[in-house]
Amino acid sequence: MKIPFHLSPPSFDANAVQATIRNALASAGLDTTSGPMHDVTETIRRALSQGAAPSSVPTAASASDPDVIDVTARVVGSEPEGERAREGQRADAPASAGRATSGTFTAHVFTNRAGTRAYKLYVPAKLDTPAPPMVVMLHGCTQSADDFAAGTQMNHLADEHGFLVLYPEQPASANPSKCWNWFKPQDQMRDDGEPSLIAGIAAEVAARHGVDSRRIFVAGLSAGAAMAVVLGETHPELFAGVGAHSGLPYGSAHDIPSALAAMKGGRSGAAGLKNMTGAGAAPRKKAARAAPIIVFHGDRDHTVQQSNGADIVQQALDAHTKATLDAGLRVSTERVTRAGGRSFTRTSHTDDTGRACIESWTVHGAGHAWSGGSAKGSYTDAAGPDASAEMVRFFLALPVTGVV
Repeated sequence: MKIPFHLSPPSFDANAVQATIRNALASAGLDTTSGPMHDVTETIRRALSQGAAPSSVPTAASASDPDVIDVTARVVGSEPEGERAREGQRADAPASAGRATSGTFTAHVFTNRAGTRAYKLYVPAKLDTPAPPMVVMLHGCTQSADDFAAGTQMNHLADEHGFLVLYPEQPASANPSKCWNWFKPQDQMRDDGEPSLIAGIAAEVAARHGVDSRRIFVAGLSAGAAMAVVLGETHPELFAGVGAHSGLPYGSAHDIPSALAAMKGGRSGAAGLKNMTGAGAAPRKKAARAAPIIVFHGDRDHTVQQSNGADIVQQALDAHTKATLDAGLRVSTERVTRAGGRSFTRTSHTDDTGRACIESWTVHGAGHAWSGGSAKGSYTDAAGPDASAEMVRFFLALPVTGVV
């Protein structure tokens, strides 16, 4: 997917050179995410950065260019030696927004029959309980774990609240733009493709670190949000809540043309998916339970139209009605005008105890970017309400059900 925008090409783009080298090494079967080849690529990156001119590629959304996402993301630089938290933290952990994180941020690899994915894990220095919660964060197209961590500032919230943060990474070998393949039938199924990889990573990390299996949550941006919705549908017993920022509903596409139509607000993709037959078909699945969900979307998002956020909410309402045989969720809406920031409308759907099951935020004037994020990461809108903090609030307020 290419989003048109007008920029004068830089005379020297160190990030592009580094990406070319990294892709060439990956094509040769060499792992650049860890081990010796990671050290080699880091040395090359630093050498290029020393002589590079500033890149003109945008790293955050703005009012004049609100929908840029599928372009080359900025590589997040390493922290100075004195700011690394402690032994075990990767040297290329993202720089903080004014303060250093206190935990460890380490790189790992997971493999199952569906393939192999790298991931990064943030463990704060102080955990909430011996069995802490965990939030799985799925980046958008062209982004990386480091970039997404820097932009969302989720690691700082983990320090504050004592939960783990897991960042699976999509390689260019799986998608040229490093998008999660939310639109492919094989990647919308429980025991196949990317859902099985992400769920497998989450389950393995949870077991290794003693995470409370009843308090694992998943959130994402754009393609990552669409995949988070898929995971809420395919693995409801694993993920206790879903956060979708600028995403799409489950089953809204089955190939690239239908994905593009869905992103622009068309629902032809969902109809096409329902009508598929044969070995490659992926009939729309029913939720085992209505997963609690919080949705953020900008009303000036021209990459993934806002109607998709509304469709996610409607899908969740339908699932809740079927699961509980009760359409009695109470609806309340408030509009907040913020001086010096973006206004927003928040709609909450609560049960008879007053607990929010579904929460929807429309950020007025915002494009395709993480609301309230830091400019240290790509595709963020600092003027908006803090989506990271609101998602954490929503997740941690959910009742703990089931058995450990």
